[in-house]
Amino acid sequence: MIDNLFLLAIAAFGWGLSLTTYRLFARQNGWPMGALHADLPAIPILIGLFALTAGLAFAAARGAAFGGWIIILFGILLAVFWTGFLRVGSQIALFLAPVATALLLVGWMPQILGYERPKWATARPADVILHRQGDAHPGSDGR
Repeated sequence: MIDNLFLLAIAAFGWGLSLTTYRLFARQNGWPMGALHADLPAIPILIGLFALTAGLAFAAARGAAFGGWIIILFGILLAVFWTGFLRVGSQIALFLAPVATALLLVGWMPQILGYERPKWATARPADVILHRQGDAHPGSDGR
């Protein structure tokens, strides 16, 4: 089973950390910066902090026994790769971090509020495909 919320938490944490630290590393190493990082650094930093906080909160809610430390470790590794190797390409995190954070929150909030989690949050991809095919899969009465 693939835990999509786990992967989204890693993505939100990693891309958020990359956004918050990119300006620091870019100025220190002479890397080029996008317009937002150069002219309005508060916007990428706030977006990054929000994504970072959402990923960290999910990791804390999971706890160490259920992968919380792995979310943090892989998030840091993603941020190092994204910032260090992609450099200017890491500007795409301005779009990816909010998307990952929004999907994480949409999938996680029903659990917090006591509702049933969405099927896409924890289902295997094959189960979702079979469910969408409806009566078309073998073994059903619909022919």
